[in-house]
Amino acid sequence: MPKIKTHRAAAKRFRKTASGKYKAGHANKSHILTKKSTKRKRGLRATNIIRAEDSKRLDRMLPYL
Repeated sequence: MPKIKTHRAAAKRFRKTASGKYKAGHANKSHILTKKSTKRKRGLRATNIIRAEDSKRLDRMLPYL
């Protein structure tokens, strides 16, 4: 049986936590930041935990993570 290829774009965006969940960064924090409130930008710094429904898809894309 051949090895499964890792989805490289997903591997660069997601990391697995010790409990098996996936974490990622938030979108909308790289440019056009002047019109966003300080509270909103501070919230975007926090870790984004991926929902269980999407984790199943990530398990297929990242078999060796």
